Amino acid sequence: MDHLVFAVPDLVQGIELVEQLTGVRAQLGGQHPGRGTHNALLSLGGRQYLEIIAIDPRQVEPQELLFPELKGLRTPRLIAWAVAVASLADTARRAEAANIASVGPLAGARVQAGGAMLTWKTLRVSSSAIAGLPFFIEWGDGAAHPSQTSPLGCELVSLVIEHDTGEDMRRALISLGVEAVVRPGPRFALKARLKTPKGNVDLT
Repeated sequence: MDHLVFAVPDLVQGIELVEQLTGVRAQLGGQHPGRGTHNALLSLGGRQYLEIIAIDPRQVEPQELLFPELKGLRTPRLIAWAVAVASLADTARRAEAANIASVGPLAGARVQAGGAMLTWKTLRVSSSAIAGLPFFIEWGDGAAHPSQTSPLGCELVSLVIEHDTGEDMRRALISLGVEAVVRPGPRFALKARLKTPKGNVDLT
């Protein structure tokens, strides 16, 4: 797992909420030009981090909203998870062999606070029968991973994927080369437990 995406209606309020819960204040990451969003980040230890994301009011008419579920969002919640891979081409081949649709690779980039250019490529996978599959990210060379440049103090203790078609989700993840804990639930949901300066915090 590379990072978790925590959607909030307003970025500033989202940063404050996470600080109240964890005792760590996330650092502004930047805009996603043309994708309609902006974010803030905090490290979860290792090469893992939390991305707090919201619609960017400065992007009036984005070409494509990065996460459509942000429209009309009223309650902060985890909406997505990313898995880091060495080769998106290999992941795309795995998806094709498992009859899972994929889109990408899609290039992304932003300037970090220190001036270094952070680059990446993502691959989106989807199945009409299985909600909540992760997206995949291949980081470029030349800049530190966001977990190394974001505020420290939190650690990911566990991540559980709840799903109403748990066996289908498990098989799909295995076919994509992903190990994860999947448990039965009424619908797709991500449940993360963080160790923080304020004790354990559960995000859903």
